[in-house]
Amino acid sequence: MSAEIKRIRQVLLDRRSELQARVREITDDVRHVSGPLSSDFAEQAVEREHEEVLDALGEAGRVELRQISAALARIDQGEFGTCVDCGESIPWGRLEVLPFSERCVSCAEEADSH
Repeated sequence: MSAEIKRIRQVLLDRRSELQARVREITDDVRHVSGPLSSDFAEQAVEREHEEVLDALGEAGRVELRQISAALARIDQGEFGTCVDCGESIPWGRLEVLPFSERCVSCAEEADSH
């Protein structure tokens, strides 16, 4: 494994740890681990809106965690940096910016257009 890939692997591991902690905090907040909803109806409405935002953030975090896990698996399998669609190399600059990228720019644009 090259030094660049080792560095990217560490970036992914660090990001995974950060996201796991954040998702746990969001889940605890939405489940009211620290306490029940307010008894005031207006305050409950605000808290429910807050929960909807947190749910969306939590889901975004879970999506990114799945992408990170897939990238780590590709590293372990020696397939990191290869487009899953066309088999061409993914430009290193793209991987540095988006380390869990599984597609080259052309294939990513094609996938996004559908």
